[in-house]
Amino acid sequence: MKNNVTLTHLTTVVTPQGSHRQEEQLAIETPYTVALNDETIGASMVLPVGLAEFGVGFLFGQGYIRTPEEVKEVIVCPEGRISVYADVVSTRPKEVIITSGCGGTGKIPREMLEGAFEPLQEYTLPFEELRDFITQAPRISTLGQETHCVHGCGLWADGEILVYYEDVGRHNAVDKVLGAILLGKAPIRGAIYTTGRLTSDMVLKCARMGIPIVLSRTAPSSLGLAIARQAGLTLGAYARPDRLNVFNAPERIVV
Repeated sequence: MKNNVTLTHLTTVVTPQGSHRQEEQLAIETPYTVALNDETIGASMVLPVGLAEFGVGFLFGQGYIRTPEEVKEVIVCPEGRISVYADVVSTRPKEVIITSGCGGTGKIPREMLEGAFEPLQEYTLPFEELRDFITQAPRISTLGQETHCVHGCGLWADGEILVYYEDVGRHNAVDKVLGAILLGKAPIRGAIYTTGRLTSDMVLKCARMGIPIVLSRTAPSSLGLAIARQAGLTLGAYARPDRLNVFNAPERIVV
């Protein structure tokens, strides 16, 4: 059996006491090419949901799109192509740095690492809302529990989760949230929470978007922290209902 994001597979579970058959849900991983103004920019293996958001967020992360006003149209073809049309100056290939990412998204343009950061949006997060955020996020979808194969990422603002996306890649899930912002489905101000680790490219994309608070269930890397410090971004890790390890700018978390 198959739906748009999972398929069912009958496995054999082997234990010292014997074996038995069991149904498992597998997250579907599908290749999609992203094009900007009919020029192919890149490709990635993605969970086939939130594809318009992914395409726009991917192009933001690669340094081609910068503002919501630039995006004019997004066409998702079921054959595996996301075509984004935007009012941008150039679609020429950029000098990129290979990062810790996988699935084709582990590249960032060198230009995104260079230069000063724009001021971040003003936002503070009461600890009570932090608790609500990280406890509500896994309940939005059962996909994580069913497959144990996806990362989630959500944006919280004004007391609620405004958008939440999942993907087989942690970078893809973040790109979908950033794409949703660029498509006008969520504001820039607020806090992002991801189940993935906060490496340089993950933090960099959020900082360039202007997100002031970035949280994770897991850990940051040294360069992820360095970028957070450079941008002035609040970086929190090991997020749990009763604690948060804030690596930078703790003043935005209000107790």
